Amino acid sequence: MLKYLLKRVLYGIGAICVVIAIVMIMIYSLLDRTRVFAQDAVYNKTASNQREVYRNTKWEEFGYLDFVPYTDYMQELVRQGEIDEDTRAAAASIGRTPEDDSPETAEFVKKFTEEYESQGYKVQRLDADVNKRGKLKNGGQQQLFAVKDRPLAQRLVEYFGSLLEIDSVHYVEEDIENRGLTFTLYDPVYEGKFSPAIIGNGTKHKYLLYCDSTFPYIHQNLATIRLGMSYSVSTGVDVFHSMTRTQGSYVMRPTTFPTGLQEDSADDLHTATYLAGSRTSSMIYEDRFTDDYTVVDTVRSGLSKIGYSFVIGIIATCLAYLLAVPIGILMAQKKDRLVDKLGTFYIVFISAVPSLAYIFMFKAIGVKLGMPITFDVESTSKLIYVLPIVSLALPQVAMLMKWLRRYMIDQMNSDYVKFARASGMTEGEIFRGHILKNAAIPLVHGIPGAILSALVGAIITERVYVVPGTGNLLTEAINKYDNGVIVGVTLFYSVLTVTSTILGDVLMAAMDPRISFTTKDR
Repeated sequence: MLKYLLKRVLYGIGAICVVIAIVMIMIYSLLDRTRVFAQDAVYNKTASNQREVYRNTKWEEFGYLDFVPYTDYMQELVRQGEIDEDTRAAAASIGRTPEDDSPETAEFVKKFTEEYESQGYKVQRLDADVNKRGKLKNGGQQQLFAVKDRPLAQRLVEYFGSLLEIDSVHYVEEDIENRGLTFTLYDPVYEGKFSPAIIGNGTKHKYLLYCDSTFPYIHQNLATIRLGMSYSVSTGVDVFHSMTRTQGSYVMRPTTFPTGLQEDSADDLHTATYLAGSRTSSMIYEDRFTDDYTVVDTVRSGLSKIGYSFVIGIIATCLAYLLAVPIGILMAQKKDRLVDKLGTFYIVFISAVPSLAYIFMFKAIGVKLGMPITFDVESTSKLIYVLPIVSLALPQVAMLMKWLRRYMIDQMNSDYVKFARASGMTEGEIFRGHILKNAAIPLVHGIPGAILSALVGAIITERVYVVPGTGNLLTEAINKYDNGVIVGVTLFYSVLTVTSTILGDVLMAAMDPRISFTTKDR
């Protein structure tokens, strides 16, 4: 079995890589890259050469290309010690045209051009854009830069290579005192109460391991999942962090900061990360913190995007199984009778009608009944969950009814059932001991998938009811052309799909002793 699981995992990883490669090809090669500026107010305000530079800068952020301005090239030479600051200052500014370059500038422009053209870059020089009076137009300053489209293989390697970030005491490059890790049984965040924690100095995160009263009670920042950066939906925030951070209004609570300052705050000190020079940059930080671990998340009243999707999805799944299993059994027992015909009609109706249509039908019914039709994070009423749960559960009910009925009827017509009747077993014994057990085995395979699928949310349902979940995140990213979120959420979906399939196989094998994953047993 171990060999089988290892093979499935390897196949799953391969499938995930293929899916991400296809998504990247679609995003970066087949779609018009200018669409990323559709809702970019800054882009619409820039003009001339400045717009060209801004366009390439954003395309680099979005992963389309590598972009190297001439000024960055000169600063890199200083950093590497090849030239001094005076030389850089003398050659940093190019002329309005190549003929206007100083001898020092012309020399380094030539080096810049030769170096990057040898690496496959296209070097572009934009002369100053002037009006008839010889004055610069808005955004018309001369520009020099090198650009190169990023190959798909490079994107894939870089993306998968950065998926997992392991914190280290060498993350901080600046000289700091007492670099290393400290273990304490009495977390200062909890005012010295018993709470084990591992605190880092020189690491990216202040708290690498800590305990609190929030599920799952033990938390870690040593290993961080990175699904890519969001550029428009949650600007500058990692996709996975955007999916897992809480939403809603701030939760103010008594907080004791490292300096001893006590005040009501929504700051979560356990999320503190390092930012060089941040403490001395603000009087507020100086009053609160003793080092540069000043960047913190806030505690909010609502759940995360994954949290809302999971709550709605898992309740809908449980409801679906509670309704579908007894009804499906009854339909099989009462085959071709009224109950079976009514159930079949429901299955056909749900299957035939587009999901968007019956979701809006439920929404209209909800309006008539006075139910909330849009999800409000700040609402304390549980009624906001009703319509999304019902809209998700009813299609699952139809699917489970259909397959359970089919499996049971197949089992009822099997030879072993006829033999059991001939041996004197009652219909109840046959049904409970054989038919139901065997018919349920295929359904068991879908349980892990149903549970894990709840994490990814329902795209259409969340969009219609404005649920701030993972499914709605994907549609928002598509509308805003946020490539980072699209790729990250797709990877999340793919991993859960592969995981659920493998877990389904394992669970089905555990339920049915006839199933074996070893060649020998076959």
